[in-house]
Amino acid sequence: MNTYVALLRAVNVGGTGKLPMAELRKMCERCGFEAVRTYIASGNVVFRSGRDPAGCRAGLEAELNRYAGRPVDVLLRSGTELAGLVERDPFAGRPGNRVTVHFLDGPPPADLDAVTKGADDELLEAGEREVFVFYPDGMGRSKLSLDLGTSTARNMNTVTRLAELAATT
Repeated sequence: MNTYVALLRAVNVGGTGKLPMAELRKMCERCGFEAVRTYIASGNVVFRSGRDPAGCRAGLEAELNRYAGRPVDVLLRSGTELAGLVERDPFAGRPGNRVTVHFLDGPPPADLDAVTKGADDELLEAGEREVFVFYPDGMGRSKLSLDLGTSTARNMNTVTRLAELAATT
């Protein structure tokens, strides 16, 4: 059995894509996932499965599509991968609510400047399948826009908590 963290894109953000976390847990259980746990109402779920990552993702995306009537993107990481992100946080020591991890389907663009608009004092750092961003004045005040394709962002406080949940699931 492997432990995974599924990060849903555009769920319960700004009044769009409403999905009760109890319903998300039920969907995961229908997929055959075990020890299913959600964290905050923004589409984060930790679970165990004997399936490979692609199978887990495809199964959950199919359930979400049936529920929402439209595709809902899922980005999946193993518990080990998430723990590694916490360890490799290039902005460790900065407030976790001002550091985000933008999770991607594949490697980040080689030239982050080419996909960045409105940057001011933000700091960006490419990872393996993610981009870390430090927002010195907070994300709500930032004008930064990133064109990263299919992606979803979580602040480092959330990433750290999800890594902790994955370690105990």
